Amino acid sequence: MTAASSRPVPAHVLDAAIAWQLTLDSSTALEREEFAKWHAAHEEHARAWRQLGMLDQRFSVAKGPARSALLQSREGIRRRVRKLGSGLASVVVIIGLGLFVSERYLPLDYWLADQRTATGEQRTVRLSDGTLLNLNTHSAVDVRFDDERRLIVLQEGEILVETGHGDARPFIVETREGSMRALGTRFLVKREDDGTRLSVLQSAVAAHAQANPQEQILREGQQVLLRSDGLGSIAALAPGADAWTRGMLVVDNARLGDLLHELGRYRRGHLGVAPEVADLRITGSFPLHDTDKALSALLPTLPVQIERHTPYWVTVAKADIKPE
Repeated sequence: MTAASSRPVPAHVLDAAIAWQLTLDSSTALEREEFAKWHAAHEEHARAWRQLGMLDQRFSVAKGPARSALLQSREGIRRRVRKLGSGLASVVVIIGLGLFVSERYLPLDYWLADQRTATGEQRTVRLSDGTLLNLNTHSAVDVRFDDERRLIVLQEGEILVETGHGDARPFIVETREGSMRALGTRFLVKREDDGTRLSVLQSAVAAHAQANPQEQILREGQQVLLRSDGLGSIAALAPGADAWTRGMLVVDNARLGDLLHELGRYRRGHLGVAPEVADLRITGSFPLHDTDKALSALLPTLPVQIERHTPYWVTVAKADIKPE
């Protein structure tokens, strides 16, 4: 097997492949035709399908409950792992999930989290101390309250926290990169590729990196990127940082590539951008609960076109200019 064929498939392509696998279990002729188009549209699609097939071969000895668990809904997977007990079926399921993780198919912490949202889903949870926790798209948290502290572990995605009052226990949000202690406040915590972004909307938050216990206080209107080895430079809060809680994405002179990367978090499959238009700049507000509508809003202001290969593979490309 070559290095290229064995490297992990991008998560958004795997999402589409898994969705197709579930669809084809009871598909119509039209759906099978659409799958054939999707499979042929890009080499990454074919590679994802091959890797998914190899994973199935690993489970050829796991009949019934094990394979079903892998193809069930998120809640079904979580329920099986936590409730199956110590029998052979549970061992196979847990080993299977481990293989998924090793191939980057499923982040185990996400699937087993206390609270989580699917792609495109948002949810508000009121905790036992009165704190309001808003989970953005594809986000996951563990809630670990005890007599000493109120702890939220952000495993994936982004949350907005509005801390409850009248509780003397410290309220802390942790990620792999560091810890953030609320000082009677409203703030955002977002997992990013290169760290954890803390944005303070109200009051203040004391933050420190994993490798350095020295806290630094951020005030209202400030943001910082936490890495494991330290905090970055404090910057002004981005306009509309919490607009997602109202179903909108607000950008000011943003790169088109960055805008589409953010919109892609709210839809299944691949949302790409052609290199020749990725650096175009755009300002505006875009609906998050209808990303197709958001994409259509680009057309009047930018020289681009929307190429829809399948519902799971969409690219924003340079518009064809037809001679008059």
